Amino acid sequence: MSDQSPARNPFEPGFEQLPDTLPIFPLSGVLLLPGGKLPLNVFEPRYLAMVFDALAGHRMIGMVQPQQPGGYAGDGLPTDDGRPPVHKVGCAGRIVSFNETEDGRLLLALSGVCRFEIVRELDLAQGGYRRVSSVFSPFRADLDHADDTVELDRERLMAGLAAFFRSRNLSTDWDAVKQSADANLVTSLSMVLPFGPAEKQALLEAADSTARAKLLVAFLEMNAFGQPSEPTSRKAN
Repeated sequence: MSDQSPARNPFEPGFEQLPDTLPIFPLSGVLLLPGGKLPLNVFEPRYLAMVFDALAGHRMIGMVQPQQPGGYAGDGLPTDDGRPPVHKVGCAGRIVSFNETEDGRLLLALSGVCRFEIVRELDLAQGGYRRVSSVFSPFRADLDHADDTVELDRERLMAGLAAFFRSRNLSTDWDAVKQSADANLVTSLSMVLPFGPAEKQALLEAADSTARAKLLVAFLEMNAFGQPSEPTSRKAN
């Protein structure tokens, strides 16, 4: 009998390899979580430069949301040159694939690695994109996969999801939903469901997967039986 633990993916960074400086991609209403996969369509010159620089180095990009007007008090990080303030907590994603298009775009796939806190915003990079000083230590459990077990009221989640879809006239592959493991289901639904930016940020900042699962169920029920979320915007800043 072997006592060896499962081998880590050789492409995944260890905690000591997480960068002190991250380029950030501010997108409102877009959520990346550890273990999740996020497709991105990049075409602005500054963000193309960001991707090229990341590919030449640690291959990581910090996904953050701009602070919303009337959002969390004191949570923004304003800059002297008028750049929109962003939330202090984001998630680093590793570029796992990319494709060039004939019209000059890059189609990326990011794999969520670990959440981070922004210490301060740095000067713009030479390519014109934003950079921050980042700290990962508050969220080390993200990388250690210590949060893979989630306590989920699956029956309540499925009922809330069905009601949410009916209220929005949406459809889904219910067989795939039912076959998904609890942790994967909470991550994927949190990322893809059309919640508003404030709800997305709350899901990101949840203490662990169990807390995120409870928030997810609450948001589904609130949106299905109460007021719908504000429309999701995907404008980069």
